[in-house]
Amino acid sequence: MNKLALFIVASVIGGLGGFLGSVSGNAFGREGLFVGGFIGGAILAPVTAWVARWRRWIEPSQFWPVAVGAGVGFLAAAILAVNTLSSPIGPLIATTLTGLGALAGARMRRN
Repeated sequence: MNKLALFIVASVIGGLGGFLGSVSGNAFGREGLFVGGFIGGAILAPVTAWVARWRRWIEPSQFWPVAVGAGVGFLAAAILAVNTLSSPIGPLIATTLTGLGALAGARMRRN
């Protein structure tokens, strides 16, 4: 398993989902921006598992654990980022949680 690639791809895809969801939700005001970000990232973060399986970074049996791990990691990241918007450190650390969730999912299934 290529752990670094999985981590980076999960972080980027989750962030992209959050961004696209926020842009779409912005049409519905401030609340829509946050809700859209949550939904967009929660939908797109699990795509990490598809990319990882396609690139053969994970075994087929790791697909669902990686998808769930990335999704849960993104939700944790979004909660952390929203609650630490006044600090640059919180959102910066939050970006890693999607990747860490995907790695945790891959490791859980492997054991």
